[in-house]
Amino acid sequence: MHNIQPIKIANSKRDWLYIALIILSILIINISYEYKKFKDFSNDELYITNGKIIQIYPKKYNDILKIDTGNFTFFTTSTKGIYLKIEDNINIYINTSKITFIKFIQGFYTTSFNIRKLKPSKPSVKQYLLNYINNQHQNKNITSLFNALFFALPIDKELRDMCSTFGVSHLIAISGFHLGILSMLIYWLLYFPYSIIQNKYFPYRNKKFDLLVLTSILLFAYLIFVNIVPSLLRAFVMFIVGIYFLRTNIKLISFSTLALIVILITVFVPKLFFSISLWFSVSGVFYIFLFLKYFHNRHKVIVFILFNIWIYLSMNPIIHFFFGTTSLAQLYSPLFTVGFTIFYPVELFLHLVGYGNILDYFIEKWLDLEIISYHVSTPIFILIGYIVVSFLSIIYKQAFILLNIFLLSFNIWLYMHQ
Repeated sequence: MHNIQPIKIANSKRDWLYIALIILSILIINISYEYKKFKDFSNDELYITNGKIIQIYPKKYNDILKIDTGNFTFFTTSTKGIYLKIEDNINIYINTSKITFIKFIQGFYTTSFNIRKLKPSKPSVKQYLLNYINNQHQNKNITSLFNALFFALPIDKELRDMCSTFGVSHLIAISGFHLGILSMLIYWLLYFPYSIIQNKYFPYRNKKFDLLVLTSILLFAYLIFVNIVPSLLRAFVMFIVGIYFLRTNIKLISFSTLALIVILITVFVPKLFFSISLWFSVSGVFYIFLFLKYFHNRHKVIVFILFNIWIYLSMNPIIHFFFGTTSLAQLYSPLFTVGFTIFYPVELFLHLVGYGNILDYFIEKWLDLEIISYHVSTPIFILIGYIVVSFLSIIYKQAFILLNIFLLSFNIWLYMHQ
């Protein structure tokens, strides 16, 4: 029996032209809508609005607030003498005089006045869960860690520096890696109860497809719950597109698929074009696809051993352009990544049943480790060259060989640069 070959997204230039026209039309509509919101916002130099605090970035004096008004998101400095927390609803006066359209789309910082906390109707589900998780811990860094892992909240500076030193920041920031673990957990938790119902009432249904749809609905609810984290949005869109492509036999693991998904995300939500976390996430998937392109025929044991190591090394030139924290402890990052696939679901279960503090002793020991770190940034010319060779590797095997020489040389230079 012959294997059915997967089909492509588009089979001709005309198909690609139609896709491009549809995407361009959607982009024009969304940009026009954003511009209308901007004009309404900037008509007066002082804009009064209500909003919800979705993140708080602790600072030495006044904290930085991230506020969602429903129409736009912005950052401002908290006012002395008022206690604010995540999920609080506030009334605020905003200075609009220096806000451009690009800044409006990106998410801007501005001065504000007369921040007033609105009387809450009742505690939100998110606030209840935050309190439930936080009450299980006494160490503020551990509390911050699980707020980041479960609610996508920013971590304290001390913990952020620690994560950077160990090269595990990608494990703390919710992304496709976490979505993959969550999707598997949800799928298998639903599998047996749904099988009983399906066999009794609608045995003609496709069980796997139905479970994927149910999993998608729950993942979408979680995406909304954490305020649509860009890296998680990318992963969710890929998950949905993946289900559709598998149903229609369109090739999923391809660079054209990845490019189309990135375009769709930035077209529907233009502000995400400026999100570093989205581009980190996309870069990670790009190098995963590149790895699979050239290593998929290797022995499974070799692929398993090399996968996390190669992806980690391949991302370093990009990550170190933005974040220069470097230490030899980062070389253990691939091992932490493998271990995290067990740690994350175990901690999720422990927190759900109210015993999230069981492993706190070991986490505290990890946090107390003193690791020597130093600062090394990727020069811009090296970054550009690396990206060019990476793209050429899609087509040319010789470029992929050069890419491996490039990334090995860079990482040797990086970790011997003390």
